[in-house]
Amino acid sequence: MRWALVKVSLAVTTMVVLAFAVPLGLVIREMARDRAFSNAERQAAAVAPALSITTDRDQLERVVASAGSGSGMAVHIPASGKTTAVDLGRRRAADGDIATVRRLGRASTTEVPGGSTLLQPVALSTGEIAVVEVYVPDSEVTNGLATAWAVLAGVGIALIVGSVAVADRLGVRMVRPAQRLVEGAHELGEGKLGARVPEEGPTELRLAAVAFNAMADQVVQLLANERELAADLSHRLRTPLTVLRLNAASLGDGPAAEQTRAAVAQLEGEVDTIIRTAREAKPQTVAAGPGAGCDAAEVVRERMAFWSALAEDEGRKVRVAGVDRPVRIPVARADLAAALDALLGNVFRHTPEGTAFAVDVHNGEDAVIVLVSDAGPGIADPEAAMARGHGSGSAGSTGLGLDIVRRLAESTGGDVRIGSSVLGGTEVRLWIQLDGRAPVRRGHRGAVRRRRPGRLVSTFNRSRSLP
Repeated sequence: MRWALVKVSLAVTTMVVLAFAVPLGLVIREMARDRAFSNAERQAAAVAPALSITTDRDQLERVVASAGSGSGMAVHIPASGKTTAVDLGRRRAADGDIATVRRLGRASTTEVPGGSTLLQPVALSTGEIAVVEVYVPDSEVTNGLATAWAVLAGVGIALIVGSVAVADRLGVRMVRPAQRLVEGAHELGEGKLGARVPEEGPTELRLAAVAFNAMADQVVQLLANERELAADLSHRLRTPLTVLRLNAASLGDGPAAEQTRAAVAQLEGEVDTIIRTAREAKPQTVAAGPGAGCDAAEVVRERMAFWSALAEDEGRKVRVAGVDRPVRIPVARADLAAALDALLGNVFRHTPEGTAFAVDVHNGEDAVIVLVSDAGPGIADPEAAMARGHGSGSAGSTGLGLDIVRRLAESTGGDVRIGSSVLGGTEVRLWIQLDGRAPVRRGHRGAVRRRRPGRLVSTFNRSRSLP
């Protein structure tokens, strides 16, 4: 907008300057010409009184010399009776032009090499007509014209530069509020709920800033209400959880009882986490600074210790790889645990008992990849499964499991993909970005392709087998 305004101002000012400068330049040229010929007329008029008194050559030469015209003046006196024709000075005009002026009795100008001549008729005492010729060189006609045109061009350029400068300032005054409005919209879209726009600038942009700030306040209020509602709904689960915990405590001893009590305790912990997260101003997936996040290897070992007990009861073979050293990721511990539980829960829910599964962690320079694969029947339509991962759900599925995983990955700029595993079943690939880039917006089809580091690609293609 700023440069467009400058261009428009430049074009309009240039046209205005040309519209006035060109005619004014022509007027200045005509004024210079009129000035030169007016001087010539004054010189001719200075000789006329002497011609009306005498035609003596010596006296006329003194008069011509006193006129100060030098070699630029000539006097042509025709022959009369016993007197012969007299020509003083250098003749430049043609005989025909002189004869025409003498016959018509009025002044005339004619073009000659190097300039022009003014032919002025003067009546003599004898009744004859003498002609005074004044030479006007081209240099005298254009004297001062270049300076006048240069001044005129300088004034025009100054007007153009001034108008462009004023238009640039006006453009800045209009563009800066618009840029602030765009930046505020980007910040609000990235989740910075404190983004506001200064209410300044032209009236339209000021009203837009007021509307944007009101919208941002409304968004903050709606999110706060949503968090409170989620916290209240989660708090209502405490009563049935308390009853369930009391019933589990009465089951006595044994592996099944211990697993039930552990599941109830985990469920209570998840409900507490939901309540705390809902009441926080920022989601837990946002890293607070250097060192924020969790150790993915530690979280995988912890969750696999929980699920391995159930896998042993169902006769499932389990393999875990890549958790022998710390793997830092910019994700909250509770969020990664919830995502792993969602993926492993899907394995137990959608594959027959005795189906083997594996969890692999791959640590790259700019990303960490968690692979959850199984030897089950696989997923016939991965795209439909990813669509359920956007909360659409289907018969027997709410879609919340994959939605939890997807939101965790996209909060770091990563993605989730579903494919075939080397075990013969399904492989869910969770890509967690480490460089802190903004989340990538996607459609319902799932992950957007990106360039992978070569070391990780070779790791993906490496054959894996269960012990």
